[in-house]
Amino acid sequence: QHALALMPLRRVIWSIVGAGGQTEADELDRVVALAGRFPNIRGVQMDDFFRASPNETGRVAVHTASELEALKRRLMVDGRKLELWVTLYTHNLSLPGVEEHLKECDVVTYWTWYARELRNLEENFGRLESIVPSSRKVLGCYMWDYGDQRQMPMALMRHQCRLALGWLREGRIEGIVFLA
Repeated sequence: QHALALMPLRRVIWSIVGAGGQTEADELDRVVALAGRFPNIRGVQMDDFFRASPNETGRVAVHTASELEALKRRLMVDGRKLELWVTLYTHNLSLPGVEEHLKECDVVTYWTWYARELRNLEENFGRLESIVPSSRKVLGCYMWDYGDQRQMPMALMRHQCRLALGWLREGRIEGIVFLA
C-alpha cells in the first residue's frame, strides 16, 4: 500500500535497515521484489547502520564491508541497479574501518546528532569528504536536537540550512533531508 501511494514520485529510496539498526533477514529480498513492481524505487537506505562504538567482536556496523559488497550485487532489478544509501552521524566518522564501509555505498546521508556540534559542521563535513571524496552526499538537517532532547536552537538551524543551501549550489551535496 505504501508503494502505491508513492507512485507519483520519480525517485523513492526504501529502507532495509531501520532505527536502531533493526533489519530482518528477508528485508532486502522483499524490497528488491517491490522495486521490480515499482520502477520509481531507485535505491535502499540503511539507517542507524553504524554502531556508536565497536561491539565486543569489533564489529562497527550492521554488515561488514565484504557483506555490503555482496549485498550490492543483489541490488539488480530487471537490468537496473538500485542505489545503496547509508546514514552516517558525526560520531561515526572516527570508527575503525568506516572508510571501507562507506566506499561500498553510493550515497551517504550525513547527520549531526547533537545540535551543539553544528558549530563544527563545516569541519566535520570536510572530514567526511576526505574519507570518501567520490561518494555522493546528502545533508541531513534535524529540526530537533536529538542528542540533548530539546528544541533545535534557531541560530543553529539557520546555520545548517545556510551551509546546506550553499553546498547544494556548489555541488558538494546533491540534496537535503529535513527531519522533525
